[in-house]
Amino acid sequence: MKSFLIAVIIAVLFILALFFGARNDQMVNISYFVAQGEFRLPVVLACVFLLGFMISWLLAFYHLAKHKLVIRRLRKQVVQLETQLAVAKPVANTDALISTEKQG
Repeated sequence: MKSFLIAVIIAVLFILALFFGARNDQMVNISYFVAQGEFRLPVVLACVFLLGFMISWLLAFYHLAKHKLVIRRLRKQVVQLETQLAVAKPVANTDALISTEKQG
């Protein structure tokens, strides 16, 4: 829910930036590898902002997924260790009882 609210706030800020940029009708010339184009400045800024936003979200989702997989693996390991400990405890208790009976 928190990430959804943050996404909505960023979307609102993006729309506000488009409204402010719409009043600026300056044309910019962009040269890329194969061709060249002339675009309005607000369109260029909006596209660059949106592209950066999407790339950052993809990287964030990658890292979150990686950490969730690590957490899941570690939880399975904890469960395995707890079951091993539960099996080993009764054996340790009987060993302690046997050693006290031998002493007494």
